Amino acid sequence: MRYNFDLQATEAEPGRSPTPQRDEVEWVLLQNHPVFSSSAAGPVHDLTAARAPRNLLAWDGASRLYFWDSDKLCLHRISIRLGEPDPTSVIASSPSKVLQTDVKLDFAVHKISINRNGSALLLSGSGGLCVLYLYGRASNKDNATICRTVTVGSQIYLRENNLIRILQVSWHPNSDTHLGILSSDSVFRIFDLSSDLIQPEQEYYLQPVQPGRSRNATSICPVDFSFGSEHLWDSFSVFILFNDGSIYILCPVVPFGSAYKWESIVEIHNDAQTFGLKSANSVAVSNSNLAISWLEATFPAITNQETEGSDPYVIKAHPYAIFDASLSLQGPLRKVCRGEDEEDLAFRGAECEGGAVSLLYNLVVKDSILVTAWSGGQLQIDAMADEIQPLWNAGSPPRLRVDSHDHILGLAMICEPTPGKLSPVKLDQPLDSTLWLGLPPPLLRLAIVDLALPRKAKSGSLIMMFTDPLMPERIYTLHDGGLDSIVLHYLPFTSQISGKNETMRTPSVHPVLSTCQGEVPSQSPLSGFVSLSDSFGCSWIVGLTVSRECIVLEMKTWNLLLPHQVDTENKSLCLEEPKEKDMPDLISKELLVGPKVVLLPQSSPSLRSLSADSIEGRSMLHEYFRSFHENYAEYAYKVYFELKHHGPILKRIIDDQHARLGNAQQRLSQVEEKQSKLEDRIVRANQMQNLLEERLKCLRDLPGPHKKPLSRAEREFKSELDHFSVVELGALHSSINAVTARLKRHTQSPKGNASNQRRLIARGKDPVQETQVSQLKSSLEKLSLLNSENSKKVKLVESALKSQETGRC
Repeated sequence: MRYNFDLQATEAEPGRSPTPQRDEVEWVLLQNHPVFSSSAAGPVHDLTAARAPRNLLAWDGASRLYFWDSDKLCLHRISIRLGEPDPTSVIASSPSKVLQTDVKLDFAVHKISINRNGSALLLSGSGGLCVLYLYGRASNKDNATICRTVTVGSQIYLRENNLIRILQVSWHPNSDTHLGILSSDSVFRIFDLSSDLIQPEQEYYLQPVQPGRSRNATSICPVDFSFGSEHLWDSFSVFILFNDGSIYILCPVVPFGSAYKWESIVEIHNDAQTFGLKSANSVAVSNSNLAISWLEATFPAITNQETEGSDPYVIKAHPYAIFDASLSLQGPLRKVCRGEDEEDLAFRGAECEGGAVSLLYNLVVKDSILVTAWSGGQLQIDAMADEIQPLWNAGSPPRLRVDSHDHILGLAMICEPTPGKLSPVKLDQPLDSTLWLGLPPPLLRLAIVDLALPRKAKSGSLIMMFTDPLMPERIYTLHDGGLDSIVLHYLPFTSQISGKNETMRTPSVHPVLSTCQGEVPSQSPLSGFVSLSDSFGCSWIVGLTVSRECIVLEMKTWNLLLPHQVDTENKSLCLEEPKEKDMPDLISKELLVGPKVVLLPQSSPSLRSLSADSIEGRSMLHEYFRSFHENYAEYAYKVYFELKHHGPILKRIIDDQHARLGNAQQRLSQVEEKQSKLEDRIVRANQMQNLLEERLKCLRDLPGPHKKPLSRAEREFKSELDHFSVVELGALHSSINAVTARLKRHTQSPKGNASNQRRLIARGKDPVQETQVSQLKSSLEKLSLLNSENSKKVKLVESALKSQETGRC
């Protein structure tokens, strides 16, 4: 039974803008809403911007859907009802509530996302970042509600001639006011909207490799990040993806004032005391001591548990940082070795093409899944084979920003991997030998999924990934070709806990929406996607095209993970049952067999002399008549009864056969009419085939087909050149731009920071020296020289290849 709540009653709360009266509201199907009409959409002038990854839809998890109108530069809030009037549909209220920003946006919005409690909406694009507060102080103008809008990190990302690009931005899952931003200068920042919109609360400068030891430029260029979920130390982890496919972990990262479950904190605290402090390895004891001290300082309620005598459900994190250590950049995460002879396997599989473009962390019961999307259209699905532990690098103190009472307001630290070579982890290795030793968790490769996307020459495919809120085993991928659904059937730890000895099954891939016509992508890819679900276990997806066409589909959720079982032993019986069902019994088998054969007793010679009038003769005749009646007369009656009652059935079957015969004759007549046309088409096809064969003979005489194919070494060298021209050069340009932007920030620092520098000097903190600036300039010059030399080498190799190909001709 479904309950209909009055959604309009919640609109007229104090401090919120009024909505239309109940008689003015009309409920229509979501795909037929006037906001999503193609006539309301303007022409798409910039095809490059249209093909960029965009998501202009957001859902608050309850009853409101948000849509950003790129033409009118406003936000539509639509009240929806799931599963009405029938379970397969979604209805929405019309007209929608129009929300506008109180400041003019000078950038194009590509993505919107809503925070946890549905009070603020994030508007992000290539040139800016704003947060629109949906409730609170607002005013009305021209039938629209003007909402307060603030800009985040304006001095870092929105300065004039600024080369720092925002790569990814996301709300923190345990806070309503904290944003995580990853930028092209290899810095991960956390902003607290409730305290400061200009300066970040936390800054982590990512340095995955030591200076001067980078093998390629893609290993130092981040592309995406993802927050962890509620599973042990995963809730304090940030997963960062670099362009070459390497994944690193920052742990622990906790926004100041964020809320966490009490049971989760107690569980990891007991785990550190049980497995860390009692270990025989001194390294494990030291790492667990640091983790316990950090936990007790960040969550003081743990130590006060016994004194207070009550267990809270949720506790908040206090500002804290270890003064003589910085977080270690754990990684790169590598695959688990399956044998003793295997070397430490690389993080990138040979099946993946291009560069990594996006990362998704997904928690399924007890399994932490990492999905990496590549520009070539492949998805790399891995499961973490071990738990995450926090790790610090001693001797690298962070920079702290404190107030007059020495309370921590912000922190910044340089995060780099732990020095030393990491030993590979093998499947037969006991867990006790790896706990709390500072080793990053290895990855267990589950599958490589090829989405078979249309090939692109330069940029490759841009893929966005989402998790189904109702069934975490299902992952949606949004790309230029449409929308695909991927269901994971094998989860190593979940299957082990449930006691099922399941074999490893490959994920199933199902195309949901397609925007491709053959091998050519459409000019109207999906520009919005959201997954809806209700408490009854029903799930829907909503897709939006560039032409503003809304698509609503119901997704089947249950029974997707059940394996298809086939009984090979009773296969013959299974094949015979449908035949018996398809051919009903018109006449019973007993009648077809016939009457029973009556075995009369052999008459003695004395009985033949008996007369019919005698007592013995009458008894014998009565016995014969009774046997004849029981067998033959009753059989005749059964035959009459069966034929009488099966007559209408036989008539209906005969009529059906006559109807089918008439249809078959009609189709035969149509085929005979088309036979002459088909013969003409066959003749024309033969003529065209002969013409094509003649053209093929002429083409074979040309010198082009006689070229010799490239050797294996030449093909490998050509693939390396293509990878360098597509991925490496772009990474080099982005790294040069990031270093240039960082140099400008240091050389053109505002005068207002002089007082802060004096305070830092008084507290024993040294400012940036001129030597460091000169080192930055020299490194920038070296990068530019390296870039020019590499481009010259590429041109020389291309000219050599062209000369070889012309010589072979």
